[in-house]
Amino acid sequence: MGVITQPDRPAGRGRHLKESSISQWANERSIQCHKPESIPEIDQLLVGSDLLLTIGYGVLLPEGLLAKPRFGCLNLHFSVLPRWRGAAPVQRAIEAGDSFSGVTVFQLDQGMDTGPIYSTKRFALDTDITSDELFNELAELGVEAVADSLMMISEGKRPILQSSEGVTLAKKISKQECEVDWFQDAQIVVQKVRAFTSVPGAWTRFRGDTLKIDTLSITNSKFAPSTIHLVGKDLIIGTGSQAISVGYVTPAGKSRMDALSWVNGARLSVGDHFG
Repeated sequence: MGVITQPDRPAGRGRHLKESSISQWANERSIQCHKPESIPEIDQLLVGSDLLLTIGYGVLLPEGLLAKPRFGCLNLHFSVLPRWRGAAPVQRAIEAGDSFSGVTVFQLDQGMDTGPIYSTKRFALDTDITSDELFNELAELGVEAVADSLMMISEGKRPILQSSEGVTLAKKISKQECEVDWFQDAQIVVQKVRAFTSVPGAWTRFRGDTLKIDTLSITNSKFAPSTIHLVGKDLIIGTGSQAISVGYVTPAGKSRMDALSWVNGARLSVGDHFG
């Protein structure tokens, strides 16, 4: 048994090489960890192997490599396929207001998350869940799905062909789309912020500087879109429908803080707005 992860990459201001979290996990448990630089290196690592399980590896594996392990290659994907194939299924499910998400273990083929399915498990989504929280929940659920899939393989069971109906694509998230549009409906704003919390982070502008925001709630108040109001001890922002209360902000170059602490330092003036 061994682990394959991405090579160490330069990080931080000093651009020193930093190992991945998977590498750290393996080293702490004395599990052999490989960091191949190329597909041929991966191919050699799979000689004589029984199975390859991939989880967010980020590299498209060629068809010849997929047939290398005795029982093929499986992938753990954080959605109920065929919904949300692609790079950001967790965030896109929350952004779309889905009532459930889940995990799928499937046999890798040459398509993007198109292979036949071994195991699927669903997870009901609370209306206030963030992508950070959902990643943690699905990581736990994924262990069960992988165990079930390995049991199916040991029993000689075959995966089920994936449906071509209900396919949606979870495209990669860009920084630009994480900017809050305060003229949208409040529910849409809240869903987008929860989806992008905390990576890459939903953001807006204040006096020309960027400001990340999180922990929003919809109020019964109404104000002009993007306008800033202090109601009691609550930071309230107008949207295209109901106003929104902001719980926390992260100013550029500073640590995350509660909204009231930010207000006390910002010295708001009449007419201040976000965006």
